[in-house]
Amino acid sequence: MQVKDIMTTDVDFVTNENTLQEAAEKMLRLDVGELPVVIGKEAVGIVTDRDITIRAVAHGLDPKATAVVNAMTEGLVACRESDDIAQAARTMGAHKVRRMPVIDETGKMSGVVSLADLAQNLDKTLVGEVLTQISC
Repeated sequence: MQVKDIMTTDVDFVTNENTLQEAAEKMLRLDVGELPVVIGKEAVGIVTDRDITIRAVAHGLDPKATAVVNAMTEGLVACRESDDIAQAARTMGAHKVRRMPVIDETGKMSGVVSLADLAQNLDKTLVGEVLTQISC
């Protein structure tokens, strides 16, 4: 089974022009803890609720005036739509991520695969191994 068969395609994101407050408001509205950060058409990082709290607010940055790029986790651990879901799971475990952007053949973000997606579609032993890697 390929990642494209289980990924979530309705993915929201923030851009380099959004503030941390705007990102937090979007997270609240969507009931999520992280959002991909996109510049142009390229996903360049992830901003998490923890990034906002630890990298920004705890250091006195104004969430109303600070751009998400100043607190995001740079770089992107991603997979391709055509990747096998077991390989995607191993990648998530190795990089300790619970959600991973999915890139199409043109390099554009086309979705997200989550630990929950994997849990519903993979052998429970492998899911347990990945969860253990992520949690440690």
